[in-house]
Amino acid sequence: MIKAVVYDLDGTLLDTLSTIAYYANKAMSEFSLATYEKDRYRYFVGNGAKVLIKRLLENNSVSTDEYFERVFAYYNEIYDAAPLYLTEPYKGICELVGTLSEMGIKQAVLSNKPDFAVKSNVAHFFGDTFDKVYGAREGVALKPDPAMLLSLLDELGVRPDECVYVGDTDVDMLTGRAAGALTVGVLWGFRDREELEANGADRIVTEPAEVLEILTNLI
Repeated sequence: MIKAVVYDLDGTLLDTLSTIAYYANKAMSEFSLATYEKDRYRYFVGNGAKVLIKRLLENNSVSTDEYFERVFAYYNEIYDAAPLYLTEPYKGICELVGTLSEMGIKQAVLSNKPDFAVKSNVAHFFGDTFDKVYGAREGVALKPDPAMLLSLLDELGVRPDECVYVGDTDVDMLTGRAAGALTVGVLWGFRDREELEANGADRIVTEPAEVLEILTNLI
C-alpha cells in the first residue's frame, strides 16, 4: 500500500530550466566564458549546483581550479537573490499535489538544488502542502545516494516499499531504486524515455494525471 509520494523538484514539479540557464549563462558571461542554449542545460543539471558549474567549465576547456570558486560564488549570489525568476509549475502539477493532499497521501520534495532555494520555491508555489521539503545540505550526500531519501522516509514514518518516488532524470531513478521505492519517471522534464528506462524506471508517465492513476491502483 502506497502511503507517500516523494518528488524531485527541477524538471518534475517546477520548470526551472529557463531559470538555471539564465543565471548560469550570466555567471559564465561575467567571466568572459562561453554560454549555452537553454536545451543544453537539460544535460548539465541534475547533480547539484557545484557539478553544474564544473560541467560548464569543462565544456569551456578552462581550468576548474582557476575558475570554479569565483564562478560558483557568483552563480549562487545572483540565483539566491531571485530564485523564482522564470520558474513555474508544470501544467497539471498543482492539481495532482492538491488531490493527493485531499486523499491523505503524505508528500515530500527531495532535490539536489540548495536547500534555501528548494524551500523558497516550494513555499511560493505550494504553500505548506508538503510534509517535508529538503534540498542540498552540508554533510548530507546528494542523490543518487539513497541516504537522504531513506532519512526522509524515516521522518515520514513510511517504509520504502510504501513510497513512490517521482523524478525526471537518471539520478532520480537510481535514487528511488537504491532506496527500494517504486520509481516513476516523467517525460515533461529535462530528460527522455531512453534515459529513464535505462536507469530502471518502474513506470513512465507523460502527464501528471497519470501519476494519480498509478497511485489509485496501488492504494
